[in-house]
Formats: sequence, structure tokens, C-alpha cells
Amino acid sequence: MKPALALIPCLLVAGAPLCGQAPAPPVSPSNSAIVEVTATRFPEDPIRVPASVQVVTGQELAARGVTDLQGALALVAGVNIAPGGDAGPAASIPEFMGLKEFDAFLLVVDGVPWGGTFNPALSTLDLENVDRIEIQRGAAPVMYGATSFVGVIQVIHKKPADIHDSLQISAGSHGSGGTVATVRLPRWSKVDSSLTADVAKQGYDDPRTSFKRSHVLWRNRAELASGTLRFDLDASAVDQDPASPRPRVGAVFSPDVPVDSNQNPAGAYLNDRRATFTLGWDQDAGSAVWSTILSASRARQDVFRGFLVDLSTPSLNAHGYRERIETTDLYFDTHLTWTDLPGLKVVAGFDHLHGAGTGHGGDFDYTVNLNGSNPPGSAALPPAADIRVDDHRDFSGLYGFAEWHPASRWILEAGLRMNRTNESRRAYTLDFGNPAAGYVGGQDQRTVNRLTGSLGATWTAWEAGVDRVNLFASVRTAYKPSAIDFGLDSTPGILAPETARNWDLGAKSRLAGGRLGLEVSAFLMDFENLVVSQSLGGLPVLVNAGTQRFQGVEGSADWRLRPDWTLRGAYSYHDSRFRDYVQVFDGTPAQLAGKRLEMTPYHLGSLGLVYAPAQGFTGALTARYTGSVFLDKRNRVPYGGYATVDARLGYRTGPWEFQATGQNLTDRRDPVAESEMGDAQYYLMPGRRLQAGVSLRF
Repeated sequence: MKPALALIPCLLVAGAPLCGQAPAPPVSPSNSAIVEVTATRFPEDPIRVPASVQVVTGQELAARGVTDLQGALALVAGVNIAPGGDAGPAASIPEFMGLKEFDAFLLVVDGVPWGGTFNPALSTLDLENVDRIEIQRGAAPVMYGATSFVGVIQVIHKKPADIHDSLQISAGSHGSGGTVATVRLPRWSKVDSSLTADVAKQGYDDPRTSFKRSHVLWRNRAELASGTLRFDLDASAVDQDPASPRPRVGAVFSPDVPVDSNQNPAGAYLNDRRATFTLGWDQDAGSAVWSTILSASRARQDVFRGFLVDLSTPSLNAHGYRERIETTDLYFDTHLTWTDLPGLKVVAGFDHLHGAGTGHGGDFDYTVNLNGSNPPGSAALPPAADIRVDDHRDFSGLYGFAEWHPASRWILEAGLRMNRTNESRRAYTLDFGNPAAGYVGGQDQRTVNRLTGSLGATWTAWEAGVDRVNLFASVRTAYKPSAIDFGLDSTPGILAPETARNWDLGAKSRLAGGRLGLEVSAFLMDFENLVVSQSLGGLPVLVNAGTQRFQGVEGSADWRLRPDWTLRGAYSYHDSRFRDYVQVFDGTPAQLAGKRLEMTPYHLGSLGLVYAPAQGFTGALTARYTGSVFLDKRNRVPYGGYATVDARLGYRTGPWEFQATGQNLTDRRDPVAESEMGDAQYYLMPGRRLQAGVSLRF
């Protein structure tokens, strides 16, 4: 942590020459009016929050021509988004603070946990007509029941009144393309209403790999005499033809499995359906504002896929499964917010998350050539077993949060949450090879009551006009019931809950008349009972992994060079290690204490330049570096770092805009995520993709 502490005064020194000069006339940069609501539940300037918070605006997303999460967060410090993964090519796996797990972070869309009590529903996340994306690193605030340990991503769409009618059409490499139509509907019964509909197809270098997404978002908002009413309907259908991860044999990737190959059965699919209805109400309640939100979501996933399990045998060398997973999520939150008390802001409320999920299917063995040719079809793959998994979850919490201003330069924060979680699970398996044994399995139940909380402080060390330097520190505790895998994990046992405590220390500054923003922070997080995947009898199962420590330094810069030019940069150093965890390898237990977590680099860096005038040519260039990693938990297989480059070139004239974008122009095919279903197998960075499009704003 010493490098982090050294960097904080360096940040202040770096700003000293600017401070010593005559103040530049204030400008109106795009980020001057940016606020966040994730960390506090009320609008707040991120520089005042004792936590690492960044905001990516919808204007910036459009200027850089990105529509996926990897591109959207490419310039955010401490965040690394791996595209694809076990959830399909339309999904992604975020890494925060050196922890790359599909469920360690919290995904929120317009105030609703997206995925509920189960796992973040990244494959159905849509980034059209986004007002902003708020990213908070570290444990989630006490106001959120779906607790995260390493970060929160909240996507906030535009209000209906801010929508403009528009039409976009695009086409690209590998048969990709899409259409987006946005309409501000006629006002009815004092209700402002908008409708966004988009369809897209994305192809890849890998054979038989693509996804198609259809999405509709209907947003409504009414300013009534007694308050504000909101109701939204979000529905999506994502049909994925999944890719295959590339297997590693010893210290190298198997030369018998080509980079662009697919060992899934013929006609493999991973299809998601999700519909979410959200109702919200805000009204004055004396000196407070009373806010309530109720959301109901229904999702279904149909799966037919497989993975290589043995590269040494020519027959029955792969294992697959077909399954239907259905989940229902209900989210309710009601809270009071006081923002007009002298020197004090307070939030107090209650929330509840209910989740019910069912998985039903079976597994099978099959034979496929290592290059993916001649895969068997569905009719040739009868199931070898019948697997049933039912899981019910209820997460409830009473919470309170206060922000106190004891003096003009001080902000103190404190939050406390009483969590109650209850989970019950049943899992049964019928082996068709031994039907006389009947269904084998059982059930489990776990109830936990636990307090979590946070303390933080921000001190303004220097200020002059709009410029300032703030120092901050915080400590937060987090708790979360363990993830459930509805796939091949048919065990009824409920794992121990994951817990974490993390400390943050850093500085934020706004200099040069508000044109330059700098932030640097250091963190330390101790983690217990991390859920990881292990291979048991050739099948993946989830287990608790002892204790780990995550520490590092993260920094970012945002410089408004000229009115139409913006330069952004970020750097992160992450050191993620096991502290106490024993895993069996080839029948021999191995203590992993001191070993780095696999697939987590020491170094992450990014640099982006955006030119976005109102008329004429526009452009953006983004370069990102991912440092070297170990591919295995025993740290015997190192893999070097690599860089990728994305670019956009456009032209605006009147209501028309033309653009061409390129992703991964360096055409890197490096491993970006380890499969939790295929043993020692890795998903690769998608190859170079090009796309051109035209949009019309009415």
C-alpha cells in the first residue's frame, strides 16, 4: 500500500503549478454538472463522495460509438470487462479491484437490481438511450439489498421528456447489423412517454458463434400534484449461439484445438428471455421526500451446449447438457430522504428482494473432432440423467445513511444495514444408467442475520473558485449469500455466505477552472468464502475458497483540452492473492496461500481521446492495456500482457450523422476469462470487428 500513499501527495504537488497561476476563467465542461445517485441515493457531486465513483455520460458513449459494456467502461479506472464467457457472447464478466467473478458486483438498471437475488443479467443489458452509467468501486452502499463486494454498475436511461425521435441503422463484419428506433410518444393524461425498440445481430470469427438481440423499453413519467409517478416496461429476447473456450494442456494451449473453432454440438443455443415491469412513486412527506419502487421480473433461459473434457481420446471426449432455467424476481424499496436539514442529509428505508428459480434438464456425453468439425446434433444426444434444482431466496434489510457537514471543509458519512437472508434449496438427480436407485439428492436451508455498514470522510484540503482538492477515506463491510449455479451443480448444499471488509484512501481534485479532473486511491480488501468453481468427477461444482486479500492503487484523469476535445486516462495496479485456501490437484492437496488469483493482471491502463463538435467530422480513439496474468491457481502458467485499440470516425450534418467504428483493431485473440464449466479452458478476445452506420434525428 506504500505506493498508494506516496501517490496522494504527488497528486497535490501536480496540481500546485496550476494552483499558483492566476485562475483560468471557468468553463462549462461536459462533466461540470455531473451528479451521481448510486453512493448516496440523492444527487451528489462525485468529488464530494468518500468513495471511488466515476460517471460515463450518454454523450460520451455516443461520441465514442460504443454500445456494449466493455466499450462503455474502457476508460474507467480499476475496471476490466471481459466480453463473452460462460453466459454467452452477448454477456461479459466485469473485474473490479482484481476480482473477476460473474456475481461479485451489483448491476442496477434505473434503480432496480438487474438479476435480482441471483446473478447479474448481463446478456440482457441494453445501452440504448442511456443518460449515464455510474460506477462505484468497492462494496455497495447500505441502501442496496443485493450486496456487492467490489463494485456497482448502475445504468440510468433518459427520461421520456429528454428523448428525441431518432432512427439508426448499422451493418458490419461477420454479418453483423442492427436498427434502433426511438420515439417520444404523444402526451396522455399528464404522462410523458417514450418508446425505444432495437434489434441487433453480432457475428464473430468463431464458427457457429453469434447472438441476436431484440429489445423494447417503454418509459413513462407523470408529474402529478402530489408527486411523481413512474412506470416502465423492459422486455428483451437474446438468442445466442455460444462459442467454445480454448483448452490449456499443461503450460500451453492445445495446438490440436484451433483458435477459431467451436466444439459445441450442432445447433447449440443459449437463449434468454426477460421482462421487467417497474413502478415508482415520489412525493413530499413534510420535510422529507418519500420514494417507493416496486419491480417484478420474469426470466427464462434455454440451454443446449457442451465442452471438451478429454483431448486424449477420440470418442466421448465432450460433455454437454440441455436445460431450462426459469426465475422470478420481486424487488421492493421504500425510503425517506431528508436533504434540507441544517448540515445534514439522511436516508432511511426498507427493502426486500425475493427470488425463485428452477432448473430442469439433463447432461450427456458426445464425440466431436478437436477442430470442431462434424459436431453431433440434438437428436443424437439423449440425456444420461435428469437433474432438478429449485432455489428460493429472500433478502430483506432495514437501512439508514447520514451525511453530516460539521464544518465547511468536512463531510462525514455513516451507514448501517440490518440484513436478513433466507434461502432454501432442493436438488435431485436421476441417473438413467441406474434408474432403480431413483432420484438422489436432498434439500438445505440457511437463514442469516447480519449487520453491515460504512464510515467515510471527505476533507477539502484546498479550494479556489471551482477548483479544489479533496482527500477521502472510508471503511465498508459487505455480506452476500453465495451464488447458485443452476447448471451442472446438482448438489443441494448451500455454501457459506461471502463476506468482505475493505478500506479506501484517496484524493480527488478539480483543477484548471474545472477542465482537469484527477483521482487516485488505494484500497485493501479482505475476503472470506469466495465462491469458485472446481472440477469434481469431470463436472464443475461451486465451492467456498477460504480467504483472500485484494489490494492496489487506481488513478484516473479527465482533461477537457478544448471545448470539443477530451482526453481521458486510467491506470490500476491490483495485487490479488489467496491467504488460506487448500485445493486438490490430481489427488494431492495444495495450499495456495500467497498465490495470485488466476486471470487477474497486476497492471491495467487505458487512454482515450474524443473529438466531438456539434457539426462536421468527429472521432475517438481508445487504447487499453491488460498486463500479464497467471492462467492457473498454482501460478505455474504465466501469460503476457497485450494491448487493444478501438476507433471511431464520424461526420455530423444537420439531423444526419454517419459513423464507422472498429473494435480490437490490433486483432488480439488473447484469453480474457476462464470458463467455470470447462476445466482449464479460456474464452478469447473477439477478433477485429468493423461496423458502419447512419442515424437520423428528427
